[in-house]
Amino acid sequence: MLKKTSKNLLPLTIIITCLAIAGAIVFINIYKCPSNAKGNIVSSQEIGPKIIDFINKNLLNGRATASLVGVAEEKENGLYKVTINLQGNNIDTYTTLDGRFLYPERIDMEPEPVQNAVSNATDVKKSCEDIKKSDEPLMNVFVVSSCPYGVQMQRILAEIWKNIPSLLNSVKVRYIGSISDNKITSMHGDEEAQENLKQICIREEQPDKYWNYVSCYIKKGDADDCLNSANIDAGKLNSCTADSSKGLKYAKEDFDLQNEYSVSGSPALMLNGERVNEFDFGGRTAEAVKTLLCCGFNNSPDVCSKELTADSAAISFSEEYSSGSSGGGSCE
Repeated sequence: MLKKTSKNLLPLTIIITCLAIAGAIVFINIYKCPSNAKGNIVSSQEIGPKIIDFINKNLLNGRATASLVGVAEEKENGLYKVTINLQGNNIDTYTTLDGRFLYPERIDMEPEPVQNAVSNATDVKKSCEDIKKSDEPLMNVFVVSSCPYGVQMQRILAEIWKNIPSLLNSVKVRYIGSISDNKITSMHGDEEAQENLKQICIREEQPDKYWNYVSCYIKKGDADDCLNSANIDAGKLNSCTADSSKGLKYAKEDFDLQNEYSVSGSPALMLNGERVNEFDFGGRTAEAVKTLLCCGFNNSPDVCSKELTADSAAISFSEEYSSGSSGGGSCE
């Protein structure tokens, strides 16, 4: 059992908890095939530092430091078992022999060209001409607030908001979850569920402050600090989150759409009622998502000609827009 960690480490804790609780089952039933190793085999002496460097740079982002305990080759499965230590806890992770994928989240540490990336969208690649058009397009973006990849997508949208704020009039961030016993639930537990509800209430009742709050939250996950910096009306927010006739009503609208579209992973993009894939347009980048959204217009506005960064957005909480290396996964 993991010890209690800082809330700022929640996304990594989610990944590590999945490894600790379900890793053995997932490993035995799925990862027996040595063909998972794509390229040249990396030695056991090299693989450990590679994994530690990736976790510290791309997941922890300076909030804590993981250290290497040991590496063992699982020859029958074509994988290395890499044991790391995080805040006094030894955790086993698994990686392919070429050091490319880290399981069970399957984080790609050397992303393929974008046309081969895996994402939570359709398998058939679409062009701009294939996207359903509308005079008033709407992109519903489904996330959960503690998913490293959901945070990645919110970072992209925040970058668009910073540069082309009017374009986000055609975007609505939705949250994945359910309601049980008059209480909101989410895939990663109650803390995530309550943050989802908080963001939903800000979105609905203080919409002019939503992106200020999110732009702050995606940096460190410090809700209290971001509520202050975004000048959120605490009384209004508390009333919304505490009153089931308000907050849960807003959340139910998201969950009903989630079920209508059969959304199961964070992030997922629905443009004009159809599932779309940002990787068809360049990947998890502000430029790609902007281009995709602009394809949903019958007549694209002039702002669509503005070029945004084509750098991949950082996964999880990060002070920087891009960490230089990002995967394209989802939380399901």
